[in-house]
Amino acid sequence: MTEVAFHLNVGDKRAYACRLLRKAYLKGSRLLVLGDEPTLDALDLALWLMGQGEFVPHARGSDPAHVLRHSPILLSARETDGFAADVLVNIGSAMPAEVGRFDRVIELVGGGTEDRQGARERWRQYKAAGLEPLSHDLAAVRDS
Repeated sequence: MTEVAFHLNVGDKRAYACRLLRKAYLKGSRLLVLGDEPTLDALDLALWLMGQGEFVPHARGSDPAHVLRHSPILLSARETDGFAADVLVNIGSAMPAEVGRFDRVIELVGGGTEDRQGARERWRQYKAAGLEPLSHDLAAVRDS
């Protein structure tokens, strides 16, 4: 069964996503990152600008097929059947359609009202789909 985790109160979603993707890449995971194009453009740039020795190989949906085949991470505005990933990271506002094909789904949620309201709706959608989401409140971690 797919494990769903909401990472709540993420201060800087782009920086957090970079660290999360690097950690998952180093563990050998294949990841699909879903979001809107402007957010993915900014994340793409941030991944390219990470410090020396911290590069995280990744691709975009428009990259050539041979690049997509060898990339452990795909940044995409839509779910892509041709990309085999075990982890989905959602930095977008909609619930992904085919969460059951992933071992894990990670929802990144900022502290803003709109982001939190969207996360509540997605939480209800996951529950309605028979999944039990977990929450990891990063504000509690920072405060401890």
